[in-house]
Amino acid sequence: MSDSEQPKILIDDDWKSSAQAEKEKLAQAEREAAAKAAEGGVPGLPEQIGFKELVSMLATQALMYMGAFPDESGRAMVSLEVAKLNIDMLGVVQEKTKGNLSEDEQKMLDGTVTELRYQFVEVTKAVSKAAADGTLQQMQGGPGIGPDLGGNPDGPSLKF
Repeated sequence: MSDSEQPKILIDDDWKSSAQAEKEKLAQAEREAAAKAAEGGVPGLPEQIGFKELVSMLATQALMYMGAFPDESGRAMVSLEVAKLNIDMLGVVQEKTKGNLSEDEQKMLDGTVTELRYQFVEVTKAVSKAAADGTLQQMQGGPGIGPDLGGNPDGPSLKF
């Protein structure tokens, strides 16, 4: 075979440099996480809390108390009073920040409050139905926040 007929061997050093760059990026991220932990920070949490995080925190709390997140036993916990409290707090934020938010922030807040209120109504209907047909179970030692559907003034937390 002549030189022009022999297959050419191409050595691609590009992948080596890409892999090295990725390795360095991961190492830097680990060093930053370790430094943050050493300073008392928690890796994975934002350094600064903004409006979006505030709305998200209150919405998550409302959803949690509407049974959106099961507990360790896999059962949903519902505390309508606490869920309503979190939704009402978002309503206060909505009222007090009117005219002071960016268009995106206002849309996010309005959408969140509207959706949570809708979900609250739906969960309330479901809890009432479950209470009527006997599929609702009162938790033992629930938080003492107002009366519940079962007539127990010491604990509104319900499981179903």
